[in-house]
Amino acid sequence: MKGMTVDIASEVLDYLKTHQNEQIELLEKLVRLESPSDDVGSQREILKFLGKKLEELGFVVHHVLGKETGGHLYARPKKRDRSKPLQLLLGHCDTVWKKETLKTMPISKNDDKMKGPGVYDMKAGLSQLIFALRVLKERNMELPLTPIVFINSDEEIGSYESRDTIKRLAKICERAFVMEPPLGIEGKLKTARKGLGRFTITVKGKAAHAGLDPGKGINAIVELSHQVLQLYAMNDFEKGITVNVGTIQGGISPNVVAPESKAVVDVRVLNREDGEVITEKIYRLRPSIPNVQVIVEGGMGRPPMERTPRNQKLWRMAKAKALLLGLELEEAIAGGGSDGNTTSGYTATLDGLGTTGDGAHAVHEFIYMEQLPQRTALLALLLVSKSTN
Repeated sequence: MKGMTVDIASEVLDYLKTHQNEQIELLEKLVRLESPSDDVGSQREILKFLGKKLEELGFVVHHVLGKETGGHLYARPKKRDRSKPLQLLLGHCDTVWKKETLKTMPISKNDDKMKGPGVYDMKAGLSQLIFALRVLKERNMELPLTPIVFINSDEEIGSYESRDTIKRLAKICERAFVMEPPLGIEGKLKTARKGLGRFTITVKGKAAHAGLDPGKGINAIVELSHQVLQLYAMNDFEKGITVNVGTIQGGISPNVVAPESKAVVDVRVLNREDGEVITEKIYRLRPSIPNVQVIVEGGMGRPPMERTPRNQKLWRMAKAKALLLGLELEEAIAGGGSDGNTTSGYTATLDGLGTTGDGAHAVHEFIYMEQLPQRTALLALLLVSKSTN
């Protein structure tokens, strides 16, 4: 392919519009295959379904079982030119929704909106992955980079079992396309994401009877309140640093001086340097009350996805391809993390390539069905685009 043209873009988009009902049917099947992060059986079922779809497209599929999750799929074309560089298609099949959520949050299709648990985050993206590969195969379009597919089942809980594999794949791929939903009703692509950290602050005091011997006790809850104020003071909203004490627990009974208390803290930053600074500050926390022990555990998990030169080059390529489809893209920073945070440390990464909608993790979750072919076409055009290096 000598260069991308409007004719090629039109050919891809026309095909996807013609087959839109089939894609919506596939998406509905994916949503009906409820797959919460904590249900191994349901995860294996949807991964098996996706594996069959990839096999139909000429891929060799490996389902790697997880220890505590449904595991993940890795797929590559049966026929491939080993001299070609690799590009990664990355998605997840797990959702935040419990099994049988469909009973109270059924699939509906009205006024161009398709609603249902997981339809936006991110089963629409999975349908796009399948149909982008399908249109390229059926239209016999040559791919300058070999696509490999990775779909995990633990993204919503931190990708603890799959993260190392994602790192290894990112290291050997020239670029990564992440099928998470775009940001906002405008459908902005995610060219930056905050890094995520999780810390646990445990305070150990001394128990005593609150009525008979209160002076003999050391209240861990009181000490924790001092620690919370210090943590809150670390917020710097102008720099994009947020430190949130999300949960607190402690004490035994109202008539006992609390011997122990605990807080779980969520930290988000825009760059690695800020993550290192905040981590150091949290680990330097010291007791304000004598004879109390403050124990800090945890650290930064997903690193920030920053607007690196290689990521921005990939973004500019996407913006140019979108114009061929009549789509004017915008970029945005996302406060939440994804597996794109991981790949960005090793290869050019573009996130938010799913379909426009709203309500991730919310009861009004939906996508705009009319935009499904256009966003799928964008992915297809990216896959047939030449190297970004």
